[in-house]
Amino acid sequence: MTLSHDVAGSGPAVILLHSTVCDRRMWDAQVPALVGAGYQVVRCDFRGFGASPMPDRPYNNAEDVLALLDTLGIERTALIASSGGGRVALEIAARRPERVTALALLCTALAGHEPSADLMAFGDREDALIEAGDIAGATDLNVDAWVGPDADSATRELVRRMQRNAFDVQLAAEEEFGQVKVETDPATIKAPALLVSGDHDFADFRAIAVHLTGVLADARHLELPWAGHLPNLERPDEVNALLVDFLNRTSS
Repeated sequence: MTLSHDVAGSGPAVILLHSTVCDRRMWDAQVPALVGAGYQVVRCDFRGFGASPMPDRPYNNAEDVLALLDTLGIERTALIASSGGGRVALEIAARRPERVTALALLCTALAGHEPSADLMAFGDREDALIEAGDIAGATDLNVDAWVGPDADSATRELVRRMQRNAFDVQLAAEEEFGQVKVETDPATIKAPALLVSGDHDFADFRAIAVHLTGVLADARHLELPWAGHLPNLERPDEVNALLVDFLNRTSS
């Protein structure tokens, strides 16, 4: 199965990997800015998100993204990724370093990270709401947890729609197939990396960014004092400027 995706622009390739609270619509404000800066922009929906159906067998998100790049004839690309999409980007960059020119990771997750008490409490509350059949309540919980204070009502509503769609698609599946896990070492990643965290996010994601800054060969950490977990949605113009500047300095 080829992931649902779209392609815009021409120039060096950039692929956008979404948070697992969202789908590829979270990048609506980034696509025109990146295309205008001279990049070919690809964005996709992971399985069970957006317009991509649930898997019918065990799968691996990194392999799905690499297969999409092969289908599109893209040999090398920069990766811009948010949260859970960042975990996928890190796996791609560690497994296929020759294909990655740069990494911009916004509030990235990290395989093997031990969640804080606050993050575990959030997960327990989400599980309880889903088990009780309160999908609207679980959706609202996610919007409140992940969307920062600078987001407007339209942004909050977009995140609500994306998260509710993911719940509906995933809960409707007749059978659930797990991901095939591949152990990787971030220390093997050579591509230059920008690690962004938000002061209004769970503390886990700043800790991950700090950790990766010390592990990756060429990494810079930027903490945004105004940001929650989804800064590209909360202040898109400001994040667009950061991303374009980073790509202009690193992509080749």
